[in-house]
Amino acid sequence: MRLCIIGTGYVGLVAGACFAEVGHNVICVDNDEAKVKLLKSGGIPIYEPGLEELVKRNTSNGRLSFTSSIPEGVAKSDVVFIAVPTPPLPDGSVDLSFIEKVAREIAGCLTSYKIIVDKSTVPVKTGEKVAETIKRYCKTKVEFDVVSNPEFMREGSAVSDFLHPDRIVIGVSTPRPVKRMKEIYAQFNAPILVTNINSAELIKHASNSFLALKISYINAISAICEAAGANVQEVAKGMGLDKRIGPDFLQPSLGFGGSCLPKDVMAFIKIAEDLGYDFTLLKEVQRINAAQMDRFIKKINETLWVIKDKKIGVLGLTFKKNTDDVRMSPAIELCQRLLKAGAKLRVFDPKGMEKAKAILKDVEYVDDMNKVPEGCDALVIATEWDEFKQLDLEHARKTMLCPIIFDGRNLFDPAEMEEKGFIYKSIGR
Repeated sequence: MRLCIIGTGYVGLVAGACFAEVGHNVICVDNDEAKVKLLKSGGIPIYEPGLEELVKRNTSNGRLSFTSSIPEGVAKSDVVFIAVPTPPLPDGSVDLSFIEKVAREIAGCLTSYKIIVDKSTVPVKTGEKVAETIKRYCKTKVEFDVVSNPEFMREGSAVSDFLHPDRIVIGVSTPRPVKRMKEIYAQFNAPILVTNINSAELIKHASNSFLALKISYINAISAICEAAGANVQEVAKGMGLDKRIGPDFLQPSLGFGGSCLPKDVMAFIKIAEDLGYDFTLLKEVQRINAAQMDRFIKKINETLWVIKDKKIGVLGLTFKKNTDDVRMSPAIELCQRLLKAGAKLRVFDPKGMEKAKAILKDVEYVDDMNKVPEGCDALVIATEWDEFKQLDLEHARKTMLCPIIFDGRNLFDPAEMEEKGFIYKSIGR
């Protein structure tokens, strides 16, 4: 089938490449000319495991192409996916100006029946507004359908998540687009849930907010474990073996971050408020998430006594492993708070340093993780990159001013670290 994807960010580019991989002809549209030029030349603007290979393969075989023209994309497709940003506003609501602008542009170039699919994460009732906007600005009065088809990808495993989804949600207002939408996903071995548009839009926010709740819950448990002399990893394992709970998202950390969970929780609270419901449970999720970072900073303060002028190494800048995304990263927040307290930072991340440089200015960027601890008063592990488990601990111990490690991701065993001569502080253990 001929598909158009408007927006080539983490969602749009992965969706376009994966749709092409299963045999569809896909044209991706972006208003950033430099990004389009990069994609046409075989480069990609983001790091995501497996994505570059998919883009190159499907560009060379002719199933994937790029343009900056929405009229061209709409004209060459049967189904148009909207995958543009929906950033948060100060009051917690979502900025839908990009969605509205794209809807107007699509309306201006419709000449035949199209299915318009909202792939971006949007508040409930956005589909109604998109349909209303297209109808209002479409001069030719052609038929169209608006569909909600939320994505459930995780950065760092987005390609696998897209190609092997747990479920495919299709929200419609009429039965007309259902058959064609099912054809698009015919190659995907996953249950398809057809709902009305409002339910589909709510499924995304309800899902992400529940995952955030699960993370905040285990982080709250980690605080209790520390106070009780228990091990949060053992507690989480015991919980996760219950099939009703499961092991996923039960890893204690510095708190959830990134461009999705914080934004979606905040948006869902505002959505509920606008609908007349005070979602106090999610407000507590936010409070617990913020408190987790406070507790970790307090642990650093109490151990080092004085942070000012201390040289601290930081491993990890991205909000999670296997991505270069530093948006709303707990690791970045940690660095900013340490800098504010007067620390001098040496930092390393396998993929996120270039993007971090636009945010963190007064730090020393190091090109090798094993060089980070050298001359430091302490080392902080802020992101769970697998590479960090291979850190040369003997070299770190010998070259640090003080062999102190604050592990915000519980990558190492406390007993083994103490045997190696470290003052080792982790979470919930």
